[in-house]
Amino acid sequence: MSETMMSADHRQVGFAEALGLYFKNYVKFEGRSSRGAYWWAVLWLIIFGVALGVLDAIVFPSVEVSPFGSIFSLATFLPSLGLGIRRLHDLGKSGWWTLLVFLPIIGALVLIFWAAQPGRREDFQKYGADVEAGC
Repeated sequence: MSETMMSADHRQVGFAEALGLYFKNYVKFEGRSSRGAYWWAVLWLIIFGVALGVLDAIVFPSVEVSPFGSIFSLATFLPSLGLGIRRLHDLGKSGWWTLLVFLPIIGALVLIFWAAQPGRREDFQKYGADVEAGC
């Protein structure tokens, strides 16, 4: 298949590549992100979160606040928001749908369901190209 015929949906983002793309697109809220790039980045965030939680428990056993985990959460808030918005764009939805997260349980479940869906093959002029594909 020629490169011009190949859609962003055919591009596979790997585990290691997803972490680099996550930080490369740190505060990009435009464009699209593939399903693979989204879920691999989520897995990285879980791994780092658990590791920092363990480190916090070892280094600060008597402190209720997790300093390393808190710093990590602050550092990854904007890129996570951007990634979620780009993932919604890949599905043809507005980034404003991320506000569903404020609806207890139902909103989060809807967003997880949508994030698990394959991206649309149509070229969304409104949302731009797949930023992981370098477009």
